[in-house]
Amino acid sequence: MDSKKLRRILEERLQKDNRSFTFDREKDELRIENTETGKGINVSLPPVIAKWQNKKEQAIDEVVYYVEEALAVMGAEHSLSNQEKNIFPVIRSTSFPKETKDGVPFFTDEHTAETRIYYALDLGKTYRLIDESLRKREGWTEERVREMARFNLRSLPTNVKKDEVSGNFFYFLNTNDGYDASRILNEKFLKDMSEQVEGEMTISVPHGDVLIIGDIRNETGYDVLAQMNMSFFAGGHVPITALSFIYEEGKLDPIFIMAKNRAAEKKK
Repeated sequence: MDSKKLRRILEERLQKDNRSFTFDREKDELRIENTETGKGINVSLPPVIAKWQNKKEQAIDEVVYYVEEALAVMGAEHSLSNQEKNIFPVIRSTSFPKETKDGVPFFTDEHTAETRIYYALDLGKTYRLIDESLRKREGWTEERVREMARFNLRSLPTNVKKDEVSGNFFYFLNTNDGYDASRILNEKFLKDMSEQVEGEMTISVPHGDVLIIGDIRNETGYDVLAQMNMSFFAGGHVPITALSFIYEEGKLDPIFIMAKNRAAEKKK
């Protein structure tokens, strides 16, 4: 699979009368735009090609689904009124855009050196990130959005799957509801997990649909954690960070894991 072939496949599957396609050779990026609304979405082809090596047609199916849902939302009018239960926090990388394509700032909060908090209005199969235009138009204060989002987050299930590798334990939260990584903001959940951990507790959010808690009990655990995070980070639809965090006394400290030397250092 190469960019030329992938581009042709995506254009064929996403073709509609009201759509146009623009290819940026320098960025190796395909833009799909609704000609009626002027709204569109850019798809970087290299990451899709990388996923295709393992997932084959499933990788393309995922992109097509993502684009279709995103275009369906764009241009539509949304309201926060009577939608309180559908507002959630969303974790993204600090490299994620801070404003819409039209230059409207998203409503965000700082989180860590690697992550930032956005807020979303859940629309069922997809969601819309809340920007300052929507928040102000609806007359919602910043604190009201934060409180409602955190309250709704606490209502989401936190069931985890446990795995053991070389004497270390890893807990995976992967419900695919779009807010798995957001559970890193559920303080009660983190505190409850810390009471189960006997070694050093780490938290990883390599992409939006997974949260990994590590109970690191020996040096090999850091090697495993580094490899695991990189694998999830490379395969995620919305990558966040390949770094992990040490969780201690309610605080998150990003760490660099030197797999060769089996040592971990807090990021300065």
